Amino acid sequence: MTRLIKQFEGFRSKAYRCPAGVWTIGYGHTAGVTPGMTVSVEEAERLLREDLSPVLDSLPSGLNRNRTAALASLVFNIGIGAFRRSTLRRLVVENPDNPQIATEFTRWVYVHGKVIPGLVCRRRAEAELYFTKPDDYSSTFPKC
Repeated sequence: MTRLIKQFEGFRSKAYRCPAGVWTIGYGHTAGVTPGMTVSVEEAERLLREDLSPVLDSLPSGLNRNRTAALASLVFNIGIGAFRRSTLRRLVVENPDNPQIATEFTRWVYVHGKVIPGLVCRRRAEAELYFTKPDDYSSTFPKC
């Protein structure tokens, strides 16, 4: 569940500002992060598990593990509120097999109006994972 998120977030032991200007640490943790903070890998793993709990609760039920992992990666990155208001979520709820869902992933690649290449790659990986049957899934994600 966390491999895709870890790949695209990467581990950072020292607090840094992400492209959106938000203080971030570990594997994309943002709550309460201030300049100068540091974390160990173990602490970052714990924070990621804690951060994922509400994300998973926000997802539509009845999805297979690949769809859940793909959406969890997206929601972890864009936020629960944005996901709840999104066309992508509406399409998943209406018909989780709707091919238009793949296009909706690609809409979430902007930060302050600029396309971020890393987000383009991440959304491509999420969409690919979403539409891959669990038994057909390889354990690698695209590298950017």
